[in-house]
Amino acid sequence: MRRTLGLLAAVIATAALLSSGASSRLVNPAAPDAGGVGEVAIFYYPWYSTERDDGQWQHWQQNGHSPPTQVASGWFPARGPYSSSDVSVVRAQMREIAAMGVQTVIVSWWGTQSTEATRLPIVSQLARQVGLRVALHVEPFKGRTPSSLEDDINGFLATGITDFYVYDSTLTADADWAELNERLSGGRLFANTGKPGKARAGGFDGLYTYDVLLHDGSSFPRICASARRLGLVCAPSVGPGFDAVRATGDARVRERAHGRVYDRMWRGAVRADADVVTITSYNEWHEGTQIEAARNVGQPYASYDGAYGLTGRAAQRAYIDRTTMWVKRYNTR
Repeated sequence: MRRTLGLLAAVIATAALLSSGASSRLVNPAAPDAGGVGEVAIFYYPWYSTERDDGQWQHWQQNGHSPPTQVASGWFPARGPYSSSDVSVVRAQMREIAAMGVQTVIVSWWGTQSTEATRLPIVSQLARQVGLRVALHVEPFKGRTPSSLEDDINGFLATGITDFYVYDSTLTADADWAELNERLSGGRLFANTGKPGKARAGGFDGLYTYDVLLHDGSSFPRICASARRLGLVCAPSVGPGFDAVRATGDARVRERAHGRVYDRMWRGAVRADADVVTITSYNEWHEGTQIEAARNVGQPYASYDGAYGLTGRAAQRAYIDRTTMWVKRYNTR
């Protein structure tokens, strides 16, 4: 397949940034060796823009909202509506993720011409500086096919990105994925499914569930046991809840129940002895799955007050702190 100029430029930029940051890399002392059993990874979205930093609002204004006072989320970020191109913000986020003991940040990627692709090099550099591995969440962008991804994936492998989580992988025939996976070497592709047989039919190396509406953690032991029998890496996804009403109008909601939902999903992943625990999500504010700090600004926004018995300023980081606890428990199980 022909490699686009956009991809080539992104690969060169990413490789240069990762190389320049290698000598000053700060190892994450809280995390055990990554890349196998005991790994914790978190989904991260670099798609937010502001007028000040980028010339226009992106994502915060979704569904007719008017930032900075109104944002497309049921919660209001403690940092305020920020830009994912603001180096100081991304650096702070990567440090926060590493401090939780998470080893891998899975960056949302919408193809070579996307805003997310242009931001990937700096996100990768800042993640590596604090000892984080970088993986890609390959989103269902227009024109995505297994064959169209082959050169993209091979290009990213050259930069040290070796894990690829393919969202909505079940939209494409198993045989097409199997052909791609047969040709690839040196990386791992994860299918977005709770059906190990489906992932195996597509030739994937593993599976992840992502959806915290469909899955509540109770099925993780069964899914992982079946995955292991088929030689697959099991990476079920845990999350605090779901509420996308303000951003998309989606009426489906899974209330956080003051942290009980998040705890239940983590317990399921630990019971399953998951090879990788994936967290949905660090900052998907639209769907209300974020664990990033939120502040209480009153109606119409919810807050984390009440989560784990915390209120006020202490509650802003409730899910960050709880994640730290669960990561430690997972790694000492």
